[in-house]
Amino acid sequence: MPPALTWVAQVLGCLVWTLIADTYYQPYPSYGWVMFVAVFFWMVTVILFAMYLFQLQLKLYMIPWPIVLLVFNAAASVLYATAFVTSATSVELYSWPHSPDYNRRAAASFFACLVMIVYGVSACLSFRIWKGYGSNTATSQATLPNHT
Repeated sequence: MPPALTWVAQVLGCLVWTLIADTYYQPYPSYGWVMFVAVFFWMVTVILFAMYLFQLQLKLYMIPWPIVLLVFNAAASVLYATAFVTSATSVELYSWPHSPDYNRRAAASFFACLVMIVYGVSACLSFRIWKGYGSNTATSQATLPNHT
């Protein structure tokens, strides 16, 4: 993930779980799912950002990082989509309109949608990196001596 997208995902993900955590969500299983997705992916994104900040991925060269990031970003995008839909459909069921809980839950749904988009863009970029788009295969191949 580019550092700018990582920062955006961290900030927006933090907004999602702090907005939900500031409401009385405990009796509602749907908000428990939203909290799980938001906190889990926020923590993993922070850990991955720290790994890239300190260049620890270079020491773990046996791990195929492009594939790991592709799977992570795709999974985050899909699970944030479920969290967004769950949060958006549950807003009106458990809150009085124009109450502070209603406003926080509606804002959390909006930010969950934005985080889903950020992870989706990151998944597309990770796919391009994994496939090697933008590199010239002809010039990156080792040239063999011609023995004719």
